[in-house]
Amino acid sequence: MTTQPRIVAIVPAAGVGSRMQSSTPKQYIELQGKTVLEHTLNKLMKVGEISAIKVAISAADDYFSTLAINKQVISTVAGGRERADSVLAALGAIEQQSPDWVLVHDAARPLVCAHDIENLIAQCCAAKQGGILAAKVRDTIKRGCNSEDDGEFIDMTIPREHLYQALTPQFFPYELLRQALRDALAAGANITDEASAMEWAGHPVRLITGRSDNFKITTPEDLQLANFLLAQQVTEFV
Repeated sequence: MTTQPRIVAIVPAAGVGSRMQSSTPKQYIELQGKTVLEHTLNKLMKVGEISAIKVAISAADDYFSTLAINKQVISTVAGGRERADSVLAALGAIEQQSPDWVLVHDAARPLVCAHDIENLIAQCCAAKQGGILAAKVRDTIKRGCNSEDDGEFIDMTIPREHLYQALTPQFFPYELLRQALRDALAAGANITDEASAMEWAGHPVRLITGRSDNFKITTPEDLQLANFLLAQQVTEFV
């Protein structure tokens, strides 16, 4: 009889989203009658393999307690200054739950679909390797360079055959990710996401194709698109 792996989701949500130009942190801006974070957490709740969700929030957060969510499954921990600090704090907070795997998802990606998360989990568990959702780069990519004059110019065109846009969730064995983050931060490595910590530690990271509309809300323009797409998802995934 195969034992089902215990999976806990982590949502770093301690940031303020300065590029959003809003007094409200972007994860608490409302879209379609719910906050961005509520939409995100509801998506994770649809994935049966996830047994619990830990949200890393700011110590000064006055918003989370007002959310209409299942607080028996979803709990919080004080996050840190950087994303990696928040994820590491959450990893420590769930230690007693003895997770086999952790699934880290951005608070500001409310458009992720449950099918993509389930596919990520299935493929990584089958291969016994961590991985991330990713989308193949479609546009032509140019590398810029500074000139002696004012401005930046094209240095070269980057072949896009093997280029991917990293998305979330990112899914890794609990102990491996925790140790990789600890070691990378202690070494002063530049850690932009969980995959970069695993890469730094020398662990393979699988690329699992996900929907390209699973974008991270960052600017006011993103809010308009996310609002439209969330409305479409209501009918698409009913």
